[in-house]
Amino acid sequence: MKVLLLYPLFPKSFWSFEKTLALLNYKAMLPPLGLVTVAAILPQEWEFKLVDRNIRTVTEAEWEWADLVILSAMIVQKEDLQAQIREAKGRGKLVAVGGPYPTAIPDDSLSAGADFLILDEGEITLPLFIAAIERGDRSGIFRSGGEKPDVSFTPIPRFDLLELDAYSEMSVQFSRGCPFQCEFCDIIVLYGRKPRTKTPTQLLAELERLYELGWRRSIFMVDDNFIGNKRNVKLFLKELKPWMVEHNYPFSFATEASVDLANDQELMDLMVQCNFGAVFLGIETPDEESLTLTHKFQNTRDSLSEAVNSITRSGLRVMAGFIIGFDGEKAGAGGRIVKFVEQTAIPTALFSMLQALPDTALWHRLEKEGRLRAKSANINQTTLMNFVPTRPVQDIAREYVEAFWELYEPKRFLDRAYRHYRMLGEATYPKKGKRDAKKVNWVTIRALLIICWRQGVVRNTRWQFWRNLFNMLRHNPGGVSSYLAVCAQIEHFVEYREIVREQIEAQVGKFLEAEAKQTVLPIEMAKSEQLSKSA
Repeated sequence: MKVLLLYPLFPKSFWSFEKTLALLNYKAMLPPLGLVTVAAILPQEWEFKLVDRNIRTVTEAEWEWADLVILSAMIVQKEDLQAQIREAKGRGKLVAVGGPYPTAIPDDSLSAGADFLILDEGEITLPLFIAAIERGDRSGIFRSGGEKPDVSFTPIPRFDLLELDAYSEMSVQFSRGCPFQCEFCDIIVLYGRKPRTKTPTQLLAELERLYELGWRRSIFMVDDNFIGNKRNVKLFLKELKPWMVEHNYPFSFATEASVDLANDQELMDLMVQCNFGAVFLGIETPDEESLTLTHKFQNTRDSLSEAVNSITRSGLRVMAGFIIGFDGEKAGAGGRIVKFVEQTAIPTALFSMLQALPDTALWHRLEKEGRLRAKSANINQTTLMNFVPTRPVQDIAREYVEAFWELYEPKRFLDRAYRHYRMLGEATYPKKGKRDAKKVNWVTIRALLIICWRQGVVRNTRWQFWRNLFNMLRHNPGGVSSYLAVCAQIEHFVEYREIVREQIEAQVGKFLEAEAKQTVLPIEMAKSEQLSKSA
């Protein structure tokens, strides 16, 4: 069986970083970890080719070669997923799809022409699919029936199928699931509330494989809550630490975690000692009433600002997610988020309007209340909410656009980045032995020169840029390269905030126009009835 693994396009988004990645000749941020894991679970006597459409298009030879096309996608990849299903079917190929989006809304993939739906978690449903293929079946839907697999038996992903030089970061997964119950989150729907982890030996084998393939850059632990099972995380980190020492610290790591990370100094210290440099926190909002309403109770137990500062002072750069549009939210929510981000000096703050994702508790509540406006969702940052909020949508959209614009004003962004790295401090970096020499090539030099030219000469950030860089070299020389990499993110956000404003304002205009028509129609009907009665 010749299998073409196909990963659909992502739209331009907060995380796409095209302008920043282009500085170092990378095509995409992260690889399709799900597809290379699928390839490892399928029979190894099958032949595989993988094409990530965020890197390049499928060649005619690859289309001709394939017997079976397998696609995986998230909701934001909806448009290209459906286009590629139709393209494959137009070429007479068998098509199988899986991943979070088809699992949440399977009918969309069926209507596009998919033959097989491999839903839920592949460790359970892929063997069912393999059996169907071996029987000669030409279609089928495979579900786990609520069963969750033991991920300690998941094989090493087929990293060898990836075009490694195209990615700025690699990805691995330690755990699935999250113990919390946030109303808007689909992670607990997809993977459950009992975090399941791989064994330390298992994940070290994955890192060893990446090391053998020559990977020497950042690795993102894609767990939705890396610390969901703190005991197992600590066991892993205690084994990772000597491995990193033995291999001369070949990787840096980043991950996602809940804010209660701040309450465990031992865990933060272990992460830093293992060369974890950044963590993404789901803060959502500084408004405690909204956090309580959406059942994000873990964010209400301690001061959020103190938690961010504690994590930063421990040596972990904080990235954070924020949401506007919660029920009962008071006016000025956007401004309060900006104030919080500025006070805590978080450089990279993901900001979105709330979306009700399929099958979440929020989705079911809003459906029961008759407030859903669409039977799907889009979690991109350029999309209006898919439900009727408790305050005017135009007010929420205005606050959102204004806040996004302020957050990524170049001077404010560079100021936050500088203050954040000064807080991290030189002493927080792990003391490493002799490391493999880093290649300083023309691409790296060119990227540095472009950043210095744009931020240190062309823009009105010039004095701020050089002053901050000088102070970083003086006070925190160990963090300069990472600091400059974060500064480079503004090359993406300067353009992206324009896109956010343009697309959100256009959608608000259409929304208000449609709302006006719905208001006018009943008035006109009433006038017509009045005239009829008068006649």
